[in-house]
Amino acid sequence: GNAATPVTRTVVVRDTGAPVITLLGSAEMDVLLNATFTDPGSSVSDGFESGLTAIVIGVVDTSVPGTYTLTYNVSDSGGNAATEVKRTVRVVDPDGPIITLNGDANINHEAGTLYVDAGASATDNVDTTVTVITTGSVDANTTGTYTLTYSASDSAGNAATPVTRTVVVRDTGA
Repeated sequence: GNAATPVTRTVVVRDTGAPVITLLGSAEMDVLLNATFTDPGSSVSDGFESGLTAIVIGVVDTSVPGTYTLTYNVSDSGGNAATEVKRTVRVVDPDGPIITLNGDANINHEAGTLYVDAGASATDNVDTTVTVITTGSVDANTTGTYTLTYSASDSAGNAATPVTRTVVVRDTGA
């Protein structure tokens, strides 16, 4: 009949496990300039809760080439934060500039007179200014056929299709 001293035990049930974020799709992606980008998203798993959704921080502007970072975060109701996950999205410009000749592509030039090339210009879908490089030369004092080649590249390293001009130096004087 001896009574024991009562002992009380307090049990706290607590969620101490952090959720885990898994990216859907690749952690690194390329999207073409001015194309539509749709984030493949992520999934979240947690040992205690279901229905968690990661919050995405960051935006991808497909009208501007560059590298963008999307950051995914989530915490469960117990305040356990998942390890942050990141996705890198590169907006790339796949198109090179377009070269336009100033003047004709085929020129007959009188020998012994000064030849001044009309040159060429280039336009690009991103860069406002593109430098055109001319290779080749014309010796106006020597008859023959000369080829000038015009080339250009944009800031993304995309090369234009080279354009050529043929200059035929002739002596037509009597």
